[in-house]
Amino acid sequence: MGTKTVAGADGRTWSVRRNIEWSTPAMGDDFEHDVDGGRGAVVMILSALFLFWVVIVAWAPAQVHIPWWLWVVAVLVLGFFPVRWYLRRPWTLVAETEGSYQDGLPAEHWSGMVRGGSRAREEMRVVMRSLRTRATPGYADSPLQPVN
Repeated sequence: MGTKTVAGADGRTWSVRRNIEWSTPAMGDDFEHDVDGGRGAVVMILSALFLFWVVIVAWAPAQVHIPWWLWVVAVLVLGFFPVRWYLRRPWTLVAETEGSYQDGLPAEHWSGMVRGGSRAREEMRVVMRSLRTRATPGYADSPLQPVN
């Protein structure tokens, strides 16, 4: 989504970024038990919904009047789940630095995951503020953890 460069309190330059994850990564114990229908299931369900609405509209006799509010309800129902899916996608946050050879400070790489675009933006602001004031991207209950 774009990389922000932050000058840390200890003089190191940090690179902070966030990326949306289009498929939910399997982590920890979920790896072996992760069952996902995949893209095929999504295509099948959306095709069935489309076919359902085509059948309702096409097979309706000419004398049957479909009220406007029913069309609004249909659009809202069809749009709810894709919008919810997009808004609840996991985002990966990464903060990394090459270190400082003059001061002997090591290179660091921190990574974590949050759900939702607004929470990812807020967490990125918190990480940048933490880097400017404390020279570390993580805090007590931070989603960011150091990666070796």
